[in-house]
Amino acid sequence: MQQTRPSSDAPLIALIAGEDSGDQLGADLIVALRHRFPAARFVGIGGRRMLAQGFESWYDIRELSVMGFSEVVKHLPRLLRLRRGLLEKLVASRPALTVGIDAPDFNLAVERKLREAGLRTAHYVSPSVWAWREKRAEKIGRSAERILCLFPMEPPIYAKHGVDARFVGHPLADRFPMVSGREGPRDALGLPHDAPVLAVLPGSRPSEIERIGAIFIDAAKRVSAAMPSLRIVVPAANERVHARLTALLKDFPGAPPLLVDGHAHEAMLAADAVLLASGTATLEAMLAKRPMVVGYRVSPTSYRIAKALRMLKTDVYSLPNILARACGLGRERLVPEFMQDECTPDNLARATLDLLADSERRGAVVAAFEYLHQELRGGLEGRAADHAADALADLIQPLPR
Repeated sequence: MQQTRPSSDAPLIALIAGEDSGDQLGADLIVALRHRFPAARFVGIGGRRMLAQGFESWYDIRELSVMGFSEVVKHLPRLLRLRRGLLEKLVASRPALTVGIDAPDFNLAVERKLREAGLRTAHYVSPSVWAWREKRAEKIGRSAERILCLFPMEPPIYAKHGVDARFVGHPLADRFPMVSGREGPRDALGLPHDAPVLAVLPGSRPSEIERIGAIFIDAAKRVSAAMPSLRIVVPAANERVHARLTALLKDFPGAPPLLVDGHAHEAMLAADAVLLASGTATLEAMLAKRPMVVGYRVSPTSYRIAKALRMLKTDVYSLPNILARACGLGRERLVPEFMQDECTPDNLARATLDLLADSERRGAVVAAFEYLHQELRGGLEGRAADHAADALADLIQPLPR
């Protein structure tokens, strides 16, 4: 860890977070950078966690929270206006460094314009170059002077294209213990110790619930009908998701699922297995060491475009399966995954019942997850946010006004 800079060194640092996960990364990064630059001022786009650290947000983070090609197209005029306004503010204020946090469709374009204006840029969280067109790495390097990577297999890909990329560790790997029991989380959620528990997480965005929520709840109904003793817990990410899930869970046969606000980590840790949508939640379930079944659907338009342009370079989609291959655990899928047309209530329910019935298989999956957890630490000591701050510190030099 680098030494604290003198308090007279007060750089302006811009951070641009596009959704809730980026807000958490940004908040942790602010704390770590303040140890190195105590008088730094942080501006840009962030959410409530970043605001709690004294961040000055110029726009509401929710304005960037759109997914998929068709969704972005629908909001494109508004996003372009926001980007123009943000660029004007950044060029006028001349921050010592601008860090785009994830949200690559928005942030990489901003970073490229800033570099053309002579400003320093970095990007925190590499886009999935191992899954989508590896040659993008070179283009990403034209936007960001340095890429901070969460996965150990990413820097070598950038190195082939002459791009400065640093592995800083995955922050989620810091938040989960290597071994965790179920008793405490079950007590916290009011779940019994002597019954099987299934956590169901069909997505964290209202658009995801609209697209696949009914599929997941229908699958949960089928699993519940086959296992009357099963208890189901469904965490809702926010009020809008809670309202939609309440409607979907109406008239649920058998024991009604426990619908909770937030507490996704506790729900996973309390469970014997997890049924969830593909995304960061699959990584969280892996780090919780809970076997899972994964499903997902993007909008038909987004899927057709990706297929037509041959944008995908992998036949697996969930992070545990991708990491298992990258870390040498073979090409067989570690967790069942059902994408697009294969994501049906029947497929999800059948795979979940098979998983719940096979304790030997669950044990083997847990052992593999423990290995992958260690790989995500990458031998690094300390918190990922501190490694990220160290990787950025030499780029932060106050610019002449």
